[in-house]
Amino acid sequence: MPILKNRAVLRWLVPVTAGVAVIGGGAAVGTFAAGAQPALPPRTAAELLNDLRTSRLEGLSGTVVQRADLGLPPIAGLAGAATGNELATLLTGTHTLRVWYGGPDRQRLALVDTLGEQDLLHNGRDVWTWSSRTNTASHRTLPAGEATVPSAPATPVDAAEQALAAIDPSTAVTVGRSARVAGRDAYELVLSPRDADSLVHQVRIALDAKEHVPLRFVVLADGADRPAFEVAFTQVDFRTPDADQFRFNPPPGVKVTEEPGVKAGENPAAGERGPAGKHDPDLDRRPDGRDLRTVGTGWTTVVVARLDAAGPAGGPKGDANSAAPGADAVAQVLGGLPKVSGDWGSGRLLTGKLFSVLLTDDGRVLAGMVTPERLYQVARG
Repeated sequence: MPILKNRAVLRWLVPVTAGVAVIGGGAAVGTFAAGAQPALPPRTAAELLNDLRTSRLEGLSGTVVQRADLGLPPIAGLAGAATGNELATLLTGTHTLRVWYGGPDRQRLALVDTLGEQDLLHNGRDVWTWSSRTNTASHRTLPAGEATVPSAPATPVDAAEQALAAIDPSTAVTVGRSARVAGRDAYELVLSPRDADSLVHQVRIALDAKEHVPLRFVVLADGADRPAFEVAFTQVDFRTPDADQFRFNPPPGVKVTEEPGVKAGENPAAGERGPAGKHDPDLDRRPDGRDLRTVGTGWTTVVVARLDAAGPAGGPKGDANSAAPGADAVAQVLGGLPKVSGDWGSGRLLTGKLFSVLLTDDGRVLAGMVTPERLYQVARG
């Protein structure tokens, strides 16, 4: 199927109150070995974009390395503990993942570390997650006709889809240097936001010279010498994986939890944006009832949420939140954020190399890959 028809969605893997909105995983550039620059036939930026948009990906498997350097406090790991979702740890540190893609309704992701493994499998209407640490699994049935899987953008393909959705007249698109990635020749497509409110300096996408599939995705923050994130294949095979790779075989003694499926018409990726940053108004409310909207387009889009269950910017309120593992630590980190105020109100500010998050005292959360001044402007409106 065409790569860009396989909709990669922006997922909320940690609570909005944790102050993190995710576009992808990452790693510092230069950590993946690269061979000599290959001699490839010249291609213009327009030709490379067309290659990417018209390429067809029937299947692949491979190993992906991610390493994040977002300059954020250790809030992502704490939020992962609070939600019990090990995949939330993709927001920080170094990670190795195995990925399998067998079409729009079959994907598998395995996050492997020194303490164990967490798998996410999507096979038709069935979505399974499994943790080797606790030998627990959860199962959810998607409604008929729905084929979305709740995962972070774990590959360069996923991340590139999200970045390309932001291309508009505010983006300069050029061709970078050719490279060798995962043993394959690749062109480089460079996206440079022109809007000064964006914290993104450049996005660099290494595109397989033969298959036209993204092999590496790098984001450089404005004013930083080292990239804030990269996700790259270190090994890739473009053959379609065997169907058995997408079947969940419960290990002995596993405890399985059945989770409610998403109702038809609902989308867990509330606030998702379509091609060229066009907003779908039907996605302004999350299935859990929290109000969510977006302001702006492209690189300077700001996500605005009002959480009925959220207390002041000092942290969540309510016994249920406080009882969650790691919730006290999250609240402590939030309470230590710098206080800010203006004609928009008052609250606390979380800043990183690529993200700014404003938690207002009146219960709003504003987040984006933008400067704090942009958040204040939106909060004022």
